[in-house]
Formats: sequence, structure tokens, C-alpha cells
Amino acid sequence: MTINIEYEAEKELEIPYKEIIENVVLESLDYVECPYEAEVNVIITDNQEIRAINKEHRQIDAPTDVLSFPLVDYETPADFDHVENYVEDYFDPDTGELLLGDIVVSVDKVEEQAEKYGHSTTRELAFLIAHSMLHLCGYDHMDDDERLEMEAKQSEILERRGYSR
Repeated sequence: MTINIEYEAEKELEIPYKEIIENVVLESLDYVECPYEAEVNVIITDNQEIRAINKEHRQIDAPTDVLSFPLVDYETPADFDHVENYVEDYFDPDTGELLLGDIVVSVDKVEEQAEKYGHSTTRELAFLIAHSMLHLCGYDHMDDDERLEMEAKQSEILERRGYSR
């Protein structure tokens, strides 16, 4: 398992962010029963940079809390049965790990939203990573049913690791 974490923001999170990210990534993969060792990249940045990324990739000129860039195409969320048919597309040739994708988190939004929702920055970061990991595993929230399913799964992942409100 490879979890690459790049901290690019000037503002420092006063929490053990590496440990939180690693815990939630691992729990998310266990939760969806990913049968492979995987690689996930996490970039922690600020509102200015995530705004630029959001504008470039989603044509939304505003900062957001988290962006997910999945590398696997799923027909059904968390259905990994087809990935071995595309080894050259989905697996790192050197490590053999499944390349799940990238997560970009705004440290500014972590702090803003923790205050807004009345919980810790630890819980907010854990929530954003769980949310994004579900996206990397093929889940989405384009309609109410998908949103409710994702919310339930996020809560279960967080509860399994003790990240409560």
C-alpha cells in the first residue's frame, strides 16, 4: 500500500494529518473490500490553489473543500472485477499496485468547515478523505439516492476508525 502525501499549504494543520489520512484511506479500502494493494496520492493545499484546480478541471471559479481524481473507470461502484483486464491502465508496473487516483484537500476549508459544523479539524479531515476515497472507488452523489448511500458509507467508515462528531 502506498499513500503519497504532499503538504503544499503554508498554513500548518495542528493535527496528525498523515496518521488521519493513512487510517481513513486504509479503512476505506477495507470497507469497499478492495482486493488489491493500492496507491493513493493526497495533496494538501490552500483555498487559492484548490480554486485554480477547480476552475481548470470543473470550470467552477471558487475554492472547494476536496477534489477527487479517480483513475479507475467503474461500471458499478467498488466493483474491481474488471481491472485485471486493463493491467497496463490501472496498475503501477513497478509495484503492481492498483492506481486509484488523487485527492486534493484545502486546509483552509478543513478549518472553516470544522468550525461551521461544530466538530474537530481531525474529524473534518477524516470526513473529506473518506468522501474522496469513495469517489476514487466509483461512488458519486449526483442524485438523492446516491447522496444518501455515500453519506451512510462515509459515516460507517469514520465510525469504524473512531472519528465521530
